[in-house]
Amino acid sequence: MELKWLEDFVTLADTSSFSRSAELRNVSQPAFSRRIKQLEVWLGAALIKRGAVPAELTPAGRSFLPIAQDTIRALYAARETLQPASDAGMVRFAALHTLTVTFIPNWLQVLEKTAPDTRLCFIPDRGGIEANLAALVDGEADFFLTYTNPRVPLHLDREHFDFLSVGRDRLLPVAAPMLRLDRDRWTAGDNILDKALAEHFTLPYLSYGYSSFFGVALGKLFSQQPSFRRRAVHENAISAGLKTMTCTGAGICWLPESLVEEELRTGKLVSATSSSDWTLDLEIVLYRHVGNQTRNVNAFWNNARQVSGTAVGRKFPVAETVMQMASGE
Repeated sequence: MELKWLEDFVTLADTSSFSRSAELRNVSQPAFSRRIKQLEVWLGAALIKRGAVPAELTPAGRSFLPIAQDTIRALYAARETLQPASDAGMVRFAALHTLTVTFIPNWLQVLEKTAPDTRLCFIPDRGGIEANLAALVDGEADFFLTYTNPRVPLHLDREHFDFLSVGRDRLLPVAAPMLRLDRDRWTAGDNILDKALAEHFTLPYLSYGYSSFFGVALGKLFSQQPSFRRRAVHENAISAGLKTMTCTGAGICWLPESLVEEELRTGKLVSATSSSDWTLDLEIVLYRHVGNQTRNVNAFWNNARQVSGTAVGRKFPVAETVMQMASGE
């Protein structure tokens, strides 16, 4: 049994629509339907009359609805009651792993100038886009900090979620100075992508897979560039792990500029192309659920908004970089 199944069921009872409920719960309709079915299997009873439009509760569903509503209220009340006093001033954060390494330390320095008591509790990066968003949607996190790019729209209902644009980054194709093409052949990594495209040979590629944010964004980019021939030799949803593999010469990889600035400066990594066509511009965006109006959450949100200078609801405006603000530039 999962709490989100109960919340899904109550939402469906309110809307009488699988599609609208899935939208409100910020999951795909097939995923939402599977979760309703999982609840029915766990209970051993059908809750929804299949085929009825609009969706209609069965007698068992009507009987179970007040139980589900009371259970949800009781569990959230218990969480509030049992929360340790030491955690009372802490806000819970979900964030992509790379941002916890590159962006958040400098960002916190800026935030703490106006709110010195800022305290964050981070939950682990779950790898996939939907899994990370679920932490926010399901109430496990107060905020979600992520990269965004027009190629990977995040389907969050703007009536239920606010966002702030707080910084920028770029995803760059990079390689080691010497790249291993296969078991016995090595070649210079500088502009190797341009060379591969011109000479029509296949490059070893370090992949994010297909469910992570970068994996989805790059999949869209590659679909528009069919001339890029690649062979995935390693997969990892975490950029820091891929950076380590890239430095060994194992393959070409797209990595956040903020993560590889030092390596590019010292020559440990080199640019794989001279063309900007292979670069993805990234916005760093903070999300929160508008229903979460606790004092600590509102205080953090207002401080972040003041620091970013971003008005809620504007479409990803350009914000001054945190690095500049942290250094006083």
